[in-house]
Amino acid sequence: MDGGRFWEVDVFRGAAIVMMVVYHVAWDLGYFGYYAGDLAAGPWLVFQRTILTAFVFVAGVSLWLSYALRGRVHFGWYIRRGLKLLGWGFCITVVTAVFLEEGTVFFGVLHLIGLAVICAYPFLRLGPANLLLGAGLLVLGGCLERVPVGSPHLLWLGLCPRDLYMVDYVPFLPWFGVVLLGVSAGFVLYPGGRRLLRLEEANNFPLIRLLAFLGRKSLFIYLVHQPVLFGLFSALQLLQHRPPV
Repeated sequence: MDGGRFWEVDVFRGAAIVMMVVYHVAWDLGYFGYYAGDLAAGPWLVFQRTILTAFVFVAGVSLWLSYALRGRVHFGWYIRRGLKLLGWGFCITVVTAVFLEEGTVFFGVLHLIGLAVICAYPFLRLGPANLLLGAGLLVLGGCLERVPVGSPHLLWLGLCPRDLYMVDYVPFLPWFGVVLLGVSAGFVLYPGGRRLLRLEEANNFPLIRLLAFLGRKSLFIYLVHQPVLFGLFSALQLLQHRPPV
């Protein structure tokens, strides 16, 4: 552990951020017409769901660690942290509404994690009971997906009209269940904020150090990588279509 952080948690998050960038490169290639593969089905869909599950799960683990290491943190800390993430999520809503022809992100992964940080507070003291609660929310969320609705007002909860397309949609249900599964795993693997398993410190391995660094900077990378990629692909298209001098 380094400064209250566990390198393996940062590495897990760093690996997820690398996979996310790879997926978004493929998505951007398709958006700009350089790739014809279907990213909404088959292996790409499995890849995308794996990345999303990893991010949301490790968010739950991190919530447990913050609770265990800081003691009884005041609820205000979770509110401030959650509102900060929600604020960034709504920035993404505005940007996608302005720059995308369709697919505005009304409730994506940052919206979900921001709301989950706030809502998870009373669950953190329940420990392993979150395993059952999380599984129950997964089932409930699966049921909500089948409910036909005509209004988007509860899309944050998981009730979304069939004809509303978003490039990133991560509703509270069932995904808060994944957060609680992460909290439960954190309780088991890090009781009292202490590592249960004896892991060799691997910070001297360059790849591990790189992934841990990326994991610590995951929010920054998440926010900036798509504008950078979009800018690069937009510039490439402009160069390709520029008339000869």
